[in-house]
Amino acid sequence: MSTPVPEGYDPHAFAPFAVTVDLAVFTVREARLHVLLVERGQEPFRGRWALPGGFLLPRESAEDAARRELAEETGLGHGAVGALHLEQLRTYTAPDRDPRMRVVSVAYAALLPDLPEPRGGGDAASARWWDAGSTGPLAFDHDRILADAHDRIGAKLEYSCLATEFCPAEFTLGELQQVYETVWGVELDRPNFRRKVLNAPGFVQAVEGSPRRTGGRGKPAALYRAGDATALHPPLLRPPRPDAPTAPSDRASPSNPTVPTNPAGPSNPTAPSDSAPEGRDR
Repeated sequence: MSTPVPEGYDPHAFAPFAVTVDLAVFTVREARLHVLLVERGQEPFRGRWALPGGFLLPRESAEDAARRELAEETGLGHGAVGALHLEQLRTYTAPDRDPRMRVVSVAYAALLPDLPEPRGGGDAASARWWDAGSTGPLAFDHDRILADAHDRIGAKLEYSCLATEFCPAEFTLGELQQVYETVWGVELDRPNFRRKVLNAPGFVQAVEGSPRRTGGRGKPAALYRAGDATALHPPLLRPPRPDAPTAPSDRASPSNPTVPTNPAGPSNPTAPSDSAPEGRDR
């Protein structure tokens, strides 16, 4: 039973605004980090690439809206989208994010393996995977959201075992290191990385009696499989990127997973943001 509106309360005393969702969905393809983008089929920013997303319906939660929009604008299918793990990134509230009206956006981030080719739907003219390092200027304030999301998924690899999901069932430590280098955008010291991985209890386990594969010159490399740990203790802290700011920044962690993070790359805090055309799509 709903609570009655208090007597004398006037909901029209406050300026109306809209709420949208935006999704930064990453995957690793051909040893490169890719992000899912859609081509806008409507104004504003018609023809520009953007993160998938759209308006909340009146009786819909932000997470439900995120999954619905992701399915509608990419053709990934409601069943597949419903099983994805989406992590709430932060809320974007700049007054001029959208040129049409005041719009507040709840953004989500995800790093997921084995995602299929998308196809445009809803108000998206097309959808595709883009190399995350060469997307070009995006619509609205999506460059900033993308940078924040990139930083968040990079932090996630520090304390979780997610990187093993992007490796074969049996993998070398060199293949695991390549996942970290791809997402973090840095080159790691091989002996140091090996030491940290093997010192993290339950992160990986050696494949006993398995054939060993060679990676060019040098001695054969041992094979490993994912261990039974769900978190890394101690975490694998990423080294600073050469182009990263030196000021301290908040970082997500298992005890504080929703802390807003600073962009890991160029940001555009004043650009307009994800929009909403007529109806529920943007």
